[in-house]
Amino acid sequence: MTTDRSQLKSRIIPSISLGDGQPGSLSGPPPPLTQTDPRSRALERFSVTGNAIVTGGTGDLGLTACRALLEHGASGLAIFDLDEAKGPDVVKVLGGDFPDAKVEFMRVDVTDAAGITEAVRETVRRLGSVDVMVCFAGIVGSVPAVDITPEQFRFMVDVHLTGSFLCAQAAAREMIKQKTRGSIIMTGSISAHRPNYPQPQVHYNVAKAGVLAMKDSLAAEWGVHGIRVNTISPGYMNTILNEGSMLDWHKTQWYHRHPMGRMGEPEELVGAVVLLASRASTYLTGEDIRIDGGQILLM
Repeated sequence: MTTDRSQLKSRIIPSISLGDGQPGSLSGPPPPLTQTDPRSRALERFSVTGNAIVTGGTGDLGLTACRALLEHGASGLAIFDLDEAKGPDVVKVLGGDFPDAKVEFMRVDVTDAAGITEAVRETVRRLGSVDVMVCFAGIVGSVPAVDITPEQFRFMVDVHLTGSFLCAQAAAREMIKQKTRGSIIMTGSISAHRPNYPQPQVHYNVAKAGVLAMKDSLAAEWGVHGIRVNTISPGYMNTILNEGSMLDWHKTQWYHRHPMGRMGEPEELVGAVVLLASRASTYLTGEDIRIDGGQILLM
């Protein structure tokens, strides 16, 4: 595809709109806390209000985040995942533990733009709004760079980078339409900051680094709408992805380069999710929170 060079001189370039920060506007400060006693104010400060979507919500990290959001007050939760077998059971358990909240499951492929758009719209129809989007859906893979096929590289980027963008975009469209502000939380990785050792995984590292760069751009564009966009970057976490004797040697290498000498537990990750989803972070956007026990210090 070629472009007529004369057309380059007549391009119309859009501009990012900035908020005015005035009280009552979407970019303005939040209203004061309503509670008066210290304990109630503390709870209100870290409360999660409205409805949340969690992609990859039946996985170890996603499911722990789902539970934490409900514990902190989310009134509705839509779980997006490819795993249809787990979905109904997860809904049953969470619905039983949180009877005052409405919990839904939808089979969603984060690489399917039309499917994501429809799933987010369906979430609004079922729950009434979308106020928080948390992107945990992802895949892993370790392949030497000289052996990675174009298909492997593209698929890794498609799931992590394009998938996160499509979910954020669909959620932001609804948030803008609602005029109710919102929080979008995407998952980066320490692999976005430093190459891992000893496993080679350039396609994964690049995809996650792209998520961090994308977060900055989206935060800059959507701040005027009161939409905050942040990332969390986990280190090695104690999930099924890091189980099995075949990883024993790799784990020794990881631990030898780790100040705490261990992997993190899923529960140690979700505090940051709650922070970013709650009113405690209303002036926090375009940031990445590393949750790795200090591992990146020695990578």
